[in-house]
Amino acid sequence: MTAPLTPPPPPRDPSSPGGWQQPAAGYTAAVPHDAISDAAGGPPPGPYGAPSYGQDGPGMKAELREGAVVTVVVALLGALLGVLWWRLAPSVPLVGDVVDDGWVVYFKDSEGEQAIGVDGTFTLLALAFGLVSAVAVFLWRRRGGVPLVVGLALGGFLGSLLAWRIGVWLGPTENVIAHAKAVGKGVTFSAPLKLGAKGAWLAWPLAALIVHLGLTALFGPREPDPYEKQPPPKDPHGSPAA
Repeated sequence: MTAPLTPPPPPRDPSSPGGWQQPAAGYTAAVPHDAISDAAGGPPPGPYGAPSYGQDGPGMKAELREGAVVTVVVALLGALLGVLWWRLAPSVPLVGDVVDDGWVVYFKDSEGEQAIGVDGTFTLLALAFGLVSAVAVFLWRRRGGVPLVVGLALGGFLGSLLAWRIGVWLGPTENVIAHAKAVGKGVTFSAPLKLGAKGAWLAWPLAALIVHLGLTALFGPREPDPYEKQPPPKDPHGSPAA
C-alpha cells in the first residue's frame, strides 16, 4: 500500500471558532500544480525556476520574428552602402580610339591602381556597415541567439549584393563603346563601377558576426549554472529547515 501524495489536513479542534487548529510551524499545504500556473499568469516553472515551454514555444517564435526583422532591415541598409560606394570610389579613366574603322577602349593609365581602389572602397565600407549593424542589433537585444545571428549574417550578405547592384546602376554606363563614341575620340571618360574581388560581398556578414559574437561574449547575460549548489530550504521563521 502506497502512502498518499497529499498530506492530511490539520486535526480538528472543537474549541476553535472554525473547528480547525492552526497549522503548526513548518506545515505547508499542498497546492495543485495547475493552480500555481494560473495564479502566476504564465506557464508552470521548470527546473531552476525557468519557465517551462514546449519545444517550439513562444520564446522560439519571438526569436524567429526578430531574426526576420533583422534580416530585412540590415539588407535594406545595402542601398545606403551602394550610394556611398558610388560617391566615394575612385574613378577609373578610359579613352576611346578608332582603329581600322572600329572603336577600341583602353585604360588611360595602364599602371594605375584605381581599379584596386574601387574594390578597397567597397570592402572598407562593408566592414564599417558590419560593425555598425552588429552593435545596433546587440543594443536592441542584449543577447545572442541563433535566429539573430543568422538574420544578421544573411541581411549583411543581401545588403552587399544590393549595394553592388545599386552602385553599378548609379555609376557610368556599362556600354563603354557607346560612351566612347558619345564623348569622342581621345576624350577621357570614367569606367563603370566594377567589383573585381567578389569576396568583398562577405566583408559585411563576417564583420557583423565577429563583432556581435564578441559583444555577446563580453557583455551578454550569463546563464545560471545548473550544477551550482542551491541554498538549503528555510522554514517560515527564516531558519534552515531540518
